[in-house]
Amino acid sequence: MRKLLFLFLRLLKAFRLAGLKLQGKTEADVHARRVISGKAWDEFCGNLKTAGASLMYPGAPRDAFNQAEGMRYLSRLTRGGLEAFVEYCDPAFPVLRRMAHETVKLGADNPDNYYFNAQINGKYTYRLHGKRNSVHYIGFFTQNGNYGTTGGMASCGTLEHSDLVVEDDGTFEIILSKTPTGKNWLKIEAETTMVMVRQTFLNRFAETPAEVIIENLDGGTAPDPVTPAMIDEGLQTASLFVAGASMMFARWAGGFQKHTNKLPLFDPAVSNAAGGDASIIYYHSHWKLAENESLLIRVKPPDCDSWNFQLNNYWMESLDYRYFTICINKASAQYDADGSVSVIVAHKDPGKPNWINTCGHKEGTMLWRWYRLAEGAEAIEPECMVEAK
Repeated sequence: MRKLLFLFLRLLKAFRLAGLKLQGKTEADVHARRVISGKAWDEFCGNLKTAGASLMYPGAPRDAFNQAEGMRYLSRLTRGGLEAFVEYCDPAFPVLRRMAHETVKLGADNPDNYYFNAQINGKYTYRLHGKRNSVHYIGFFTQNGNYGTTGGMASCGTLEHSDLVVEDDGTFEIILSKTPTGKNWLKIEAETTMVMVRQTFLNRFAETPAEVIIENLDGGTAPDPVTPAMIDEGLQTASLFVAGASMMFARWAGGFQKHTNKLPLFDPAVSNAAGGDASIIYYHSHWKLAENESLLIRVKPPDCDSWNFQLNNYWMESLDYRYFTICINKASAQYDADGSVSVIVAHKDPGKPNWINTCGHKEGTMLWRWYRLAEGAEAIEPECMVEAK
């Protein structure tokens, strides 16, 4: 279905180009006219205005605090979108950058992850190289499409750390191409638009993330001057990213309220289509607690590479992990004698291990992950119970 969609979009583009040719015009002419007339900017602003509808989506909290966070969230997405699709949009000279980080958050961004993204194009061949260092896990992924496109995000190529060939000095090289090449190969296709480097810490304070550089093996020595097409398309994609991502996650958060204060399995097909890692099992949900309530989450973890739990605001932004303990993982948790773990979500420190701070929020979203289950191990749904003081 996805390939048929891309084929349909390419056919539409071909018909549009044929129509322009009959008129003696090119796509460059259209972009130039849109920039000169101001239409490119007007549409960018219009799409951003449309993104505000996500703050009013059914179920979204309407109090001033949550709406203020929602507006900050949209401003953060706008900043991230402009950097990704306007400032660093040239796939001929890609730049690996952190699109999701401490102050740009979306889709239950993982505090234990260190994300790198770069805009690429399937017509080129690329080389990723760097040093592995001590981070617990590293994976390389290519994606087709993005949050602002009709086809959404779809997985293309995957190369995980267990398959990564690292030299004796800790360095590595990966070739991104349509056909297998070199010791480490990452698949791309004609529709590929993004490469993601996902690193996961067990202890983000002690481990060193990998050093990674990307270069275009088919490129020149310096970028070409900016063009009206680059700005027109970049502004459009950035604004559609803000509108598309915010609305998608608003729908998710609204749906999570069907099982508030529980952690049921999230549909893997949905998470994969949104750019999730297929080797991770996700338990997304909504939480809501009165001042005198806490949420007790208890589970005996299955045999897996790692696990973590995190608390988010309603807009699916991780809470501020720079200053507060809002997440816990396999290495940081304290375990019970039988190997199970009890996590407590509460507004104030209960004086017990594994406390997750709500940071002044009365409701939000939450997520439990199992990373890469061992062979024969089965995913377990965490048990949840609301307790009153």
